[in-house]
Amino acid sequence: ELNPLSAHLFVFRNRTRDKIKILYWDNNGFCLLYKRLARGRFPWPAKDQVILTCGIRELQWLLEGLDVRQLSERPVLTYSQV
Repeated sequence: ELNPLSAHLFVFRNRTRDKIKILYWDNNGFCLLYKRLARGRFPWPAKDQVILTCGIRELQWLLEGLDVRQLSERPVLTYSQV
């Protein structure tokens, strides 16, 4: 039900979880990125979770084969004085 012409990336995997396709709209047409693992499987959310929202860092982790559910970003530090 999401708009494929939006600025979002749509990531799909096959049943054996060794291939990923990323689809996105690029102002004048769709772009399709495809990655196939030589060994292993991509970690993926549970079957009941159909749509997963993530940032660019989590997408990079996914493409590297890291389990996004087990990783977290370091907190951003803010200081009021130096």
